[in-house]
Amino acid sequence: MGSSFLPIASLLAAAGVFLGAFGAHVLPDLLAARELSDSDLSNLSEIFETAVRYQMYHALALFGVGLSRLSQKSRLSVVAGVSFLTGIFIFSGGLYVLVFSGVKILGAVVPLGGVAFIVGWIALAFASLRKDVSTQSR
Repeated sequence: MGSSFLPIASLLAAAGVFLGAFGAHVLPDLLAARELSDSDLSNLSEIFETAVRYQMYHALALFGVGLSRLSQKSRLSVVAGVSFLTGIFIFSGGLYVLVFSGVKILGAVVPLGGVAFIVGWIALAFASLRKDVSTQSR
């Protein structure tokens, strides 16, 4: 799995750019067709933007994990990468589904994606500390 992080991250970042453009140019018309209130339109647009933003942040983080694995194979870096990937699908994916389906109960699973992001960052921190320790002891 660890060797797949670079291409997966690249595709997720490309999808993030596409979704950002979609959100700016197509989403407003799709949401307007649902005859929602201005407040609901604004809220759903903000939710979509948050999903894209976190997808991009963590696609870049996943890319960084992939790069770091070129020089150091660490289980913790795999945990970080899988956590970022899981977070993108649960957090951003959950928000995308919420925007398009209108099913608000889906918002209840989104925080689990946030937890996955946090786990990823903590695992990455520990993976980098282990690298520092191993290079200092030489």
